[in-house]
This record gives sequence, C-alpha cells and structure tokens, in this order.
Amino acid sequence: MDVKRLLLLIPLAVLAYLLVVQWNQDYGQAPPEPDAPSIVRDSADQNGSRSSGAPDDETGLSVPGNAGNATAPGGDALASEAADSQGRNLIAVNTDVLDLRIDPRGGDVVYAALPQHQMSNDSEHPFVLLSNNQARSYVAKSGLQLEGHEGRIVFTPEKTRYRLNKGEDSLSVDLKATVNGVDIIKRFLFERDSYAVEVQYLLANQGNQPVTARFVGQLARDNSPDPSTGSGLGMRSYLGAAFSSPEDHYEKIKFDDIQEGKFNNRDVEGGWVAIIQHYFTSAWAPSQNQQNLYYATTDSRGRNVVAFAGPVQRVDADSDATLTATLYLGPKVQEQLEAVAPYLELTVDFGWLWFLANPLFWLLDKIHDLIGNWGWSIVVLTIVVKLVLFPLSAKAYKSMARMRKLGPEMQRLKEQYGDDRQKMSQEMMKFYQKEKINPLGGCLPILIQMPVFIALYWMLLESVELRHAPFILWIDDLSMKDPYFILPILMGISMFVQQLLNPTPPDPTQAKIMKMLPIIFTFFFLWFPAGLVIYWIVNNTISILQQWVITRHIEKDPSVGKGMKTR
Repeated sequence: MDVKRLLLLIPLAVLAYLLVVQWNQDYGQAPPEPDAPSIVRDSADQNGSRSSGAPDDETGLSVPGNAGNATAPGGDALASEAADSQGRNLIAVNTDVLDLRIDPRGGDVVYAALPQHQMSNDSEHPFVLLSNNQARSYVAKSGLQLEGHEGRIVFTPEKTRYRLNKGEDSLSVDLKATVNGVDIIKRFLFERDSYAVEVQYLLANQGNQPVTARFVGQLARDNSPDPSTGSGLGMRSYLGAAFSSPEDHYEKIKFDDIQEGKFNNRDVEGGWVAIIQHYFTSAWAPSQNQQNLYYATTDSRGRNVVAFAGPVQRVDADSDATLTATLYLGPKVQEQLEAVAPYLELTVDFGWLWFLANPLFWLLDKIHDLIGNWGWSIVVLTIVVKLVLFPLSAKAYKSMARMRKLGPEMQRLKEQYGDDRQKMSQEMMKFYQKEKINPLGGCLPILIQMPVFIALYWMLLESVELRHAPFILWIDDLSMKDPYFILPILMGISMFVQQLLNPTPPDPTQAKIMKMLPIIFTFFFLWFPAGLVIYWIVNNTISILQQWVITRHIEKDPSVGKGMKTR
C-alpha cells in the first residue's frame, strides 16, 4: 500500500472511531424510567391532575364464554368503571426483590419494580416492569366474578404500606370487602427471594343462598418498545404474549394477532399465560388441577390483553371457598419459573435450537458456580465447546491447509486451462483425487458445527444472568455493547488473522469479498452485547492456534504435494 495513502487512512479511521464513540454517548442511552407512583391519591392530586400510578379508566375483563362472545355467569368481573372522584390510596408492597403498587379498586398491580435489577448499569433506579402512565401502560389485573355483583370490587386494606423486614421469610397483604353478604379477603402472599406472588380470594358466604364465583386474571400491555433491550443492531428478543397447555407447551401470541383477533379461546387443564420481553416476563398461572379458560383480546385503550378465567365455583350458604392463582413478575430465571408452573421456563426462549442451548446454559451455569465471573465462564465454555468439536475442526483445517500448500499448482492449472472450463474442471478433479483433497472438506465440518454456534449465540443473548454482569477492566455489563468498541475491533483483527491462514480463493472477486468480511463483521459487532463478542474473540483465537499448528504440520509433511515435484 502507498505510504501516503496509509498516512491518510490512519487519521480517517481514528476520526471515524471517535465519531462512533461520541454518537454512542449522545444517542445510545435508554430513556429514564418513571419513579414509583405515590401511594397517596392515585386518581387526582390537589390540583385535580392525575398521578402517574392512576389506572385512568381501567378497562376490565369481559370473560368470553365457550361459545364466542357470550359473557360468563355472574356479569363482568373487571368491567370499565370511572375513577373514584375522591381519589384512592395505592398500596405499597416492598420485599427484597419486588416493589409493587396495588390499586384497592379491584386489587390490580399497576406498578412493579425490581430492586435487584437496575434500569441501567450506572442508574440508581430499579428496573420497572409494570407501569401505567403516558409513556407505557402495562398492568397485571385480577378480579372476582361474583354472582349478583357488577363491576370492580373496592377493597379496604389494613394499611397502605407493607414491607418484608429482615429476618422475615414471608409477607401477607390482605384486602377486605363485603359484597352481597359474602365476606371477601383478597390476599397477596410474598416469599423472600421469590418473584412469584400467590393471589387468593378467600370467600365466606354469610347469606342464606348459594353464590357462584370465578377467578379472572389478566395481563394488559400496550405496543411500547421493550425497555430491557438496548439500542443497536443484531437479533432482537421476542416481545409479545405466550400461552401454555398440556398439548402445546409454549405457543407465542404476537401482539398483531391479538389486535386482529386471531387467538381462539382455549379451555384446558392447567396451563399459563404470559407477556414476554427481553430478560423479563409477567405471567398468570392458575391452579394446574382445574379447567381454565384462556383468551386474548384488546381493551378500550387499545392494549393487548391476555387472560385466564378459572372454573365457576359454587359457595353454599354458611360455607367457605378459596380461589387461587400465581402471578410471576420478574426476570426469566429458569429455576424460579419452573417452580411456578410446568413449562413456564420456556419463556426463556432459546429459539428452535433450544435442545442444544439448554445444556449449554446448564454447563455455563455450573462453570460460573466454580469461577464466579460470567465473562470468564463464557471463555471457559467456549474452550470446552471447541475441545468437543475439535475432531470436526481439525478435519476442516487439514483440508484448508492442504489446499493452501497446493495453491500454486492449482493456480498453474487455472492459467493453463483457463480458456477451456471443461478441461480445467477435469484436470482439477484429477488433481484433487491424486492429492486426496476434498474441495468441500473445509466447509462440511463447519456447517455441522453451525447449529452449536447459533444455539450458543441465542443462549448468551437470552440469559438474564449476563445482564449488568461485569467482566474485567472497562467491561462492566456483558449484556451491553462495548462502550469503546475495543472488543469488536479485536474480533475483526482475529478474523483478519484467520483469513491469512486460509487458502486464497482462486476467483479474484471472491478473494476481494473475503478480504472485506472482517470489516463488515466488525461493523455489525459494534452493537453486539459484549458477552457475545467475547465468545467470538475466544472462538477465533482458539481457531487461529488450531489452524496454525495444523497448517505448519501439513506444510512440513513431504507426502503432501508430492505430485507437484514430478511435473
């Protein structure tokens, strides 16, 4: 390369790098999440304006009957109702892992923050999963469909603030009401270190007539972007709803399908329904030994709604009954999800190669138990995977090394028979047979390994354990891109070094394209999570060492290219 051109390209490259870093600082930050709503007067403040936590004309759940649009017995348990003109106090509940606000009208969870997961790595604010304001509307609703009662039940709490104190393993929050002679306690049960909330309706029929009751649970979310996914290029995690039944363990329900009414009502035993985003999920899991109705719809605010309705239960006079379901609000941690309901762990969506990704994550988790650092765990996991696939890699590298050593003879044949393609192909095939070269020998083993690498990619992309997990030096969040783009540049350099060990393609156009690949891949990897880039750097580095050793061995092998000397 001309020295003057090199001197010009170096400052241009440095300038481009600085521009990308500055653009990342100016535009790469996620918008701040709102603070928790006040527990005082959620419907109107002293000036008459609405608070950030107010339900604001919450639309209820019309429970469809099995025959389409028919309303289930007992009326609309979560019907639309105007806000209380006097205002209502939101109930604050704090555990070690959850910060919730519960609306006493209906007992809906209108705000949920996760204190152990920050909004961003340099933020003091917890990640907000549920919120109901102008920026985003995402709530978990639950209602009691009680015979003879229309609309929402307005509960009375014992107090407006509950906290799981140190030394306590559980917390119970009771909301009370009496409707048509039925004493109702809506109880929220919290456990330490758990994102699962058991929601119970305890009914005591003090009247003279039997009544029927039904538990209805709903998740309602608008189409706002996923706040847990950073800006950048690359594959995006699924944002939408999901449903599970004994027959279909994990069925995605896209928001577009909900808006178009494409999800048919399902009446199944057990099951669950969820709304999924990157790293976090909310889910309703009713009792697994009962028949539950699942459905999806939209409300008057245009939100996507997925819900379940439990079976109608009869409560005789002077009798008691308990209706129960579990609400999960938190990160997609497989152990906790498995404990809530069967197959709920599938919300950790590793894609169609889940059967490979699951054991890879299991191994990564075990390595982390020993090392204690997720970054070094990725390094060790990559080494283990490369060792397991070494026989396939060695075969590919041997084939490429032989082609590299025999490159001059292949070029000579091309020049000799360049005008006669048929003759050149015949001579090439003879040459391959004589030198025991398989032209596809370097490709097939790599193609066989690709499913493993794709599964590893999705496993690293979906694992909430990597979110805000530090590595070394400036890498303090393996789930986010390198702020200085040093790792992607190192990855590009490793790809370039790898190309130097590969045989030069005989086609000049193909050779130029191959030279451009490190630059193209570097550009795309600028916005990839650091954990994924670390994997590629380690993978490329090990591949370079393997390829260098095998190439050196082939070049020293006198039996390779023996026919070249006889020509």
